Amino acid sequence: MTFQSLSKVALVEDDDAFRQALVERLSLSGLDVSAHAGAESAIKALRPDFEGVVVTDLRMPGMDGRHLARRLFEMDPHLPVVMITGHGDVAEAVEAMKLGVYDFITKPFAPERLIETILRALEKRALVLDNRRLAALAGASEVAIPLDGDSRAAVNLRAAISQLADAQVDVLIEGETGVGKEAVARSIHTSGRRRLKEFVPIAFDALSEADAPGQLFGHEAGAFPGATRRREGQIARAHLGTLFVDEIDQAPRSVQRMLLRTLEEREIFPLGASEPVGLDLRVLAATKADPAAAVARGALSEDLYYRLNVVRLRVPPLRERREDIPLLYSRFLGRAARRMGRSVPEMDHAVRRRLVEHDWPGNLRELSNYASEVLVGIRPSLSPEAATPTLAEKVALYEGEIIREALTTHAGDMRAVTQTLGLPRKTLYDKLARHGLSPADFRRKT
Repeated sequence: MTFQSLSKVALVEDDDAFRQALVERLSLSGLDVSAHAGAESAIKALRPDFEGVVVTDLRMPGMDGRHLARRLFEMDPHLPVVMITGHGDVAEAVEAMKLGVYDFITKPFAPERLIETILRALEKRALVLDNRRLAALAGASEVAIPLDGDSRAAVNLRAAISQLADAQVDVLIEGETGVGKEAVARSIHTSGRRRLKEFVPIAFDALSEADAPGQLFGHEAGAFPGATRRREGQIARAHLGTLFVDEIDQAPRSVQRMLLRTLEEREIFPLGASEPVGLDLRVLAATKADPAAAVARGALSEDLYYRLNVVRLRVPPLRERREDIPLLYSRFLGRAARRMGRSVPEMDHAVRRRLVEHDWPGNLRELSNYASEVLVGIRPSLSPEAATPTLAEKVALYEGEIIREALTTHAGDMRAVTQTLGLPRKTLYDKLARHGLSPADFRRKT
């Protein structure tokens, strides 16, 4: 792993001439400086994950440097703040250090002194942000629950994700509602070189045609009435990371055209900007509809479809990976128990029967919701007939579960299964047909 190198500096200084001089000197040193004439402007512009250092004057009209530092530390306690002070303000600067200010520099000072301090603070900030991202990756295992399982479908899906992780291509992810398309996209992102940068998901079915340009591409200050400050668009946040666009066929055609240009040119044009902004991003798109059918009915731009259709990855529904359902249910149940602070209940016959027999049209989303319902004791009630199965039904259900377990244990090896169950080969195949089981579905790829 390589730690990232940072260069951003947010400079807060009310003296126009001094601020401009510092901007020029810091920029000549290779630093990326954003200047603010007051603390309020800086607070509005900065986010908790700001990839840089704040340099602020102590004495300013309105909110002073100490108050600004307090506000910034409330947002992010580990954000480095360097304070510039006059000779008479040293005592106040020392008090600011007790608040957590990284360092203070007394006027007049040599620019090299400030630059040296900023570079040290940037190194510290880079380490903090990298550790945060790695901690997030370590805690992201639950996000990968949809990829669990030993079925052939699950194994093939994980293999495809591994192959695509660092492939320099955009990917079109297909799958029914609830199969885990975003989880697959996140896994592609976290498995590759871009994992230390942002994964930015955008749901196109929630974007209106009027708001989409500003939300996606951002705008400059003064771009339109009320635009008092610059706003970064969602797409720009994915620079050096991954952009995940969900329900791409639900986007207005005008937005699809703008997105197509972004994909072709790898640049965006914020509202009010005088020139485009280049981007380095990877695009993963998803749709629950057949994309070719969406093109045919006019919902999806043909040009955008062919631009995205470099690699297609299909995420299988639960009915194609039934042997994974008990494991997935267990993972969802454990996650819900941790979230709610409850103990995990034992599985009863009714739950087991539903897991085995239900078709799960809502796929993983439905299964996760069911696990939460079981945990709190609220479950879809079974019909009277289903609630009191006959002896023959109970025996048949148990038989199917035993055969499924043996197939899973021996990875579909029929010789080993017949030996384990003590059944003649023909009898076992008859029972497989009766329960709708296929040995091929349990064989692992080598």
